[in-house]
Amino acid sequence: MRAVTAVQMRAIDAAALARDGEIVLMRRAGAAIARVVRRYRQDGAVIALAGNGNNGGDAFAALARLDGPRIVYHDPAAGLGAARMDAFLRARASGVEVRPYPALPEDLAAAELLLDGLLGVNARLPLDPATAERVSAMNAAGVPILALDVATGCDPTTGALGATYVRAAATIALGRPKLGSFLDPGRNATGDLWCAPIGMRDEDADGIDLDSFVLTADEFDALRPRRAADAEKRSAGAPLIVAGSEQFPGAAVLCALGAARAGAGYVTVAAPAKAAAALRAHLIEQVVVTYDEDDPPRAIATILELCNHCSAIGIGPGLGLSDTVGEIVRGVMSAATLPIVADASALFHLTKHLPDYADKPLILTPHAGEFARLSGHGTLAPEERLARLRAFVAEYGITTLLKGRTTLIADRTSVHLNPTGTPTLATAGTGDVLTGIISTLLAQGLSPVDAACTGAFWHGLAGRVAAATRPVGVIAGDVADALSSAADVAPDHDPIRLF
Repeated sequence: MRAVTAVQMRAIDAAALARDGEIVLMRRAGAAIARVVRRYRQDGAVIALAGNGNNGGDAFAALARLDGPRIVYHDPAAGLGAARMDAFLRARASGVEVRPYPALPEDLAAAELLLDGLLGVNARLPLDPATAERVSAMNAAGVPILALDVATGCDPTTGALGATYVRAAATIALGRPKLGSFLDPGRNATGDLWCAPIGMRDEDADGIDLDSFVLTADEFDALRPRRAADAEKRSAGAPLIVAGSEQFPGAAVLCALGAARAGAGYVTVAAPAKAAAALRAHLIEQVVVTYDEDDPPRAIATILELCNHCSAIGIGPGLGLSDTVGEIVRGVMSAATLPIVADASALFHLTKHLPDYADKPLILTPHAGEFARLSGHGTLAPEERLARLRAFVAEYGITTLLKGRTTLIADRTSVHLNPTGTPTLATAGTGDVLTGIISTLLAQGLSPVDAACTGAFWHGLAGRVAAATRPVGVIAGDVADALSSAADVAPDHDPIRLF
C-alpha cells in the first residue's frame, strides 16, 4: 500500500472527487471514522474539534453516524461547502450538539473520546495560535484522542512535530496512510493506525513525488514463499551463512537459526576453525564447514566452493574486524554470483568499497551507526533517515535496509516502510536472526527488495508474538522460535488496520 506525501494525497483525493463527488466521499469517510470510534468508545460522550476544511466536515459526518451524547466545536464563521453543509445538517438532525469555540480543557474532560478534526493532510507547521490553543486543550483534557487523517501538529509528509501536537491514541487515515505517520518523530503522535481506503486509488498518485510503500499483512502473506509439494531440502532454500568467530560464535548460531526457522531446507554455516566447536555444540540440524581465517585465499576458495551447492548468502554476523576477515568478505562478495545479504562485520569491511558492488543482487542491513559509517556523511539524525537513505541508494544502487523503529528499505525505484517494529527487538542478536531470515527468502527466490521487506515485516511480527508470551526478557532466540507462529497470525496482527 502506498504511504503518501501531502502532495500525493491531494492528487488521489482530487481524482476520487472527480469520480465520486465530494458528498459521497465525505459520507464514506464519516462511516469509516464512526466504525473506529465504536471500537474505542463504551457509552460516553464523543466531542469533536472541527477545523474549517474537509477534515472538520469529516468530523461532522462521523458524529452523524453515531448515537449517544455527541458535541462538535467549530467556527460558526467558517464557510460551508456542499459536502460540509450536508454533514453539518445530518449531524444536527441526528442530535449532535454544535458549539462555537473556544473549547476549554474542562469542557473536553467530560468526554470519553475526543476527535481531532482540525487540519488533516493540509497541516502546515508551525500551527497558527488558534489551532495550537485547541491542540493544547485536547492534550490537557486527559481524554483519549482519535486523530482524523493525521495528528494535528504532525507534518503529513516528513513526520516533523511542531512545538504543540496532538498525542493521539489512534489515527484514522482516510484514503491512504500518510508518510509522516510512520517516520520519527511523527510516529510518537500517531498511536494505533487505521486506514479506510474509501474508494481511493494508489495509481492516482503515479509520477507525483518519490514512491513510498508500507507492507500490509495480506501483502506479506502473498510474498512469503511456500514449499512446493515436490520440494526437496535444497530446493526449499539452501542459504550459506558466513558468520561467527572464536569471540562471537553466537552470532552465527542465531543467524543459522533464523534461516532455519524461516523455512530453509538446508542451512550451511561457513565459520573460522576456532569457532567450530561452539557452533557444532548448538547447531544440530545445520552443517558447519570451517575455513582458515589466517589464509584468506584458501578461505575464499572454500567458501566459493560451498556456493556451488547453495542458493543465497548471508554474511557478516560475528565475523570480526581484522584485515584478513575484510579480505575474505570482499573476496567472497566480489566473486560470488548468488544473491547476498550483508550485515554487521561485513558492513564494516565494505566501507569505502561500495562502488565495487553497485547494482549486484545485494542487500545491506545497517543500523543507524553502521549507516553513518557506510555513507560517510556522519551521524544520522532521526529526521534525516528517509532523505539520507534515498541519496545513498541513488548513489550506489544497492538495496539497503536501514534498521529502526520504522525500518526503511530502499532500492533505486522506491522506499518501503516496515510497520511491525517493536522495542522487543532492542536486544543483542535480533539483527543476526533478521540476516538469517532474509538469506532464506533470497534462497527461496525473492528479489532483494521483496526479501528485505518480507523479512523485516516477519521479524517484527515475531518480536511481537514473542513479547505476547514473555512480556519481559525476550531474547533473540525467542524471536527466531516465534517465526512460525508469527507467519500464521499475520493477517490478524496487522499494525495497519484496514477496514
